[in-house]
Amino acid sequence: MATIKIVTDSTADISKEIAERWGIHVVPLKVHVDTKTYLDGIEITPSTFFEKLENTNQFPSTSQPPPIQFETMYREILESEGADTQIISIHLSSALSGTYQSANLAKNMMGDEVDIDVIDSKKASYMLGMIVVEAAKAAEQGNTKEECLALIEKMIREQKEFFLVDTLTYLQKGGRIGRAQAVVGTLLNVKPILALNESGEVYPFEKVRGKRKALATIIDECKSYAHDEKVIVSILYGLNRAEAEQLKETLMSEFNIQEVTFAQIGPVIGAHVGPQALAVVMYKP
Repeated sequence: MATIKIVTDSTADISKEIAERWGIHVVPLKVHVDTKTYLDGIEITPSTFFEKLENTNQFPSTSQPPPIQFETMYREILESEGADTQIISIHLSSALSGTYQSANLAKNMMGDEVDIDVIDSKKASYMLGMIVVEAAKAAEQGNTKEECLALIEKMIREQKEFFLVDTLTYLQKGGRIGRAQAVVGTLLNVKPILALNESGEVYPFEKVRGKRKALATIIDECKSYAHDEKVIVSILYGLNRAEAEQLKETLMSEFNIQEVTFAQIGPVIGAHVGPQALAVVMYKP
């Protein structure tokens, strides 16, 4: 049976340890902050990024890897694993970045040299990361490429995710909301809950007054999805790991959790939600 290798990009927010454990290849995006450019996850960590975000007036930006970067990665995999290697390349929502398009261009540049499937996850951060890790596990367990692709499509379709934004400051700086909205929302202690639609676009799922009520809303929505069935859960955080740990305890008491992991939100989503954001990602395996 041909070897299956999984490729993704740095917006999946997968730690170096997890990537190495499951043989996942990660192509970095570039992060532009304070007139400097960094390779995401290599030259700048999420914690360093958030510290810079709190101390800059200039809103950061990111740029996708060029096609040649993906082509280089694909060729390196072929050289190390063999010409019959099958590659599944899973990427950040095409509604949020041109990364998926770059990977597709690289595939087209290589023609029939290699068996590559490029997937638009319609997800971001560890929403994407969870899918990538589960696909890598499936590949290691001996599943065929078709079985891995079916799992990926199922997860894209069924996974639930909710972001809790602690402050409106970064949504305003990034142009997602107007200044007046930010001022009024701050005065009213509004905590937006964000989600991703079927097209992979971020949208305001609900606006709730107060963090406790917002977390309760997220838990209720997750309960409607889980129905007491076993779930895989990831908790995402910025600089607020202690809050994430507390949220884990709450979720453990409320759900039938098969596995729970933590992931730190990276620059692409982090620039908009800020360092005190929390998110819950849930999937019924």
